[in-house]
Amino acid sequence: MFAYIARHPILDSDKNVYAYELLFRDGRKNCFPDIKPDEATSKIITGSHLTLGLEDIACHKTSFINFHKETLMHGFPSMLDPETVVVEIVEAVPTDSEMVTACKQIKDMGYKLALDDHNFDPRWDVFLPFVDIIKVDTLRSDYETIARNIAKFQQAKVQLVAEKVETHEDFNRFRDLGFDYFQGFFFSKPEVIRQRNLPTSKLALLELLQESANREFNFERVNAIFERDVGLSYMLLRFINNPTINKRYKISSLRHALNYLGEMELKKFISILALANMGEEKPMELLHLSLVRAKFCELVSLAKKDQDNPPKGFLVGLFSLLDALLDQNMLNLVDKLPIDEEIKSALCGQEGRLKSYLALARAFESANWLALIKLSGQLELSQKMLHGLFNQAIVWGNEIRQSISPHFPKTKVTN
Repeated sequence: MFAYIARHPILDSDKNVYAYELLFRDGRKNCFPDIKPDEATSKIITGSHLTLGLEDIACHKTSFINFHKETLMHGFPSMLDPETVVVEIVEAVPTDSEMVTACKQIKDMGYKLALDDHNFDPRWDVFLPFVDIIKVDTLRSDYETIARNIAKFQQAKVQLVAEKVETHEDFNRFRDLGFDYFQGFFFSKPEVIRQRNLPTSKLALLELLQESANREFNFERVNAIFERDVGLSYMLLRFINNPTINKRYKISSLRHALNYLGEMELKKFISILALANMGEEKPMELLHLSLVRAKFCELVSLAKKDQDNPPKGFLVGLFSLLDALLDQNMLNLVDKLPIDEEIKSALCGQEGRLKSYLALARAFESANWLALIKLSGQLELSQKMLHGLFNQAIVWGNEIRQSISPHFPKTKVTN
């Protein structure tokens, strides 16, 4: 089960991704698997289900990983890179001398330690000399208790992560209180304090989106739109020369790029461009999550042998966070977009195959393994295959994010 992983972003005060918490499907609070001490490291890291390394899952960011008592006692964190891994001590571990000794040894090996789901119980103080980060469950502790205790940790130069931050209001409150990092899906929800209109000033993008919605695709018309916009042409050439998209040929002309991509891939690229433009003031993680959803829903659609043009699975995943990108109600938004009615229905929550594909993506994002089991049965798709598809979507999302953001680090793809 080692390769069955979900990930939750941890954002800084500017809403940039600082790290990902990796949640392993092992049945014990999504911890690092409880394995036998004599099991070979190579077997653990390169298990039969694992299709990419932890560095790719975490986009070369820091990884927070929960460890339960047994894996801490056996020193299993030592098989992971201390430069990129934070060892989380879950609230279920005992606070006895054995565990304190184990934490000291792990700290001495160069790892950062975090206390997970901290509730300000004094019994956890025995770990404080070794802890770098404390994660506070903001739903389990009231605001007054958190505010009263926070100075103690700030004085000890311990960094603080606010967990389960689900609204923008809560993000602002805990940021103002002095928290360093924030975990929760607040960034993927609309902010009701303001509204943004569709970017009608970006005429070329809207024209392209309209063309890509047509079943009869007009290459000449699309080529003419790209030719009159240098910025769009540059983005197309950057995209087409990404090794994930094109490993064999160097594309240098606009016409060559259009022909090489073909109708379906070009429609997807146009949609990505439009979405990136709409969300240019939003956290990059929001667009990244949209990209992973898009590819995953497309792969599930292909596994179900859907033959849609435009690619509906891809588009429903890509636009599934449009309400958060534009801070508007989804029902109002979809009426303004030139997309298929089935896609609009799924985005608005109506039952159907596309809604099921989105539900699968959300199950992976939240580590809701029970929902994944149920949905995989309904769709008659194996869980093992779905985990593989989600891993593919992560790698693809990392690479495409690099194409649209020159500052994003390059991702290694493990074959």
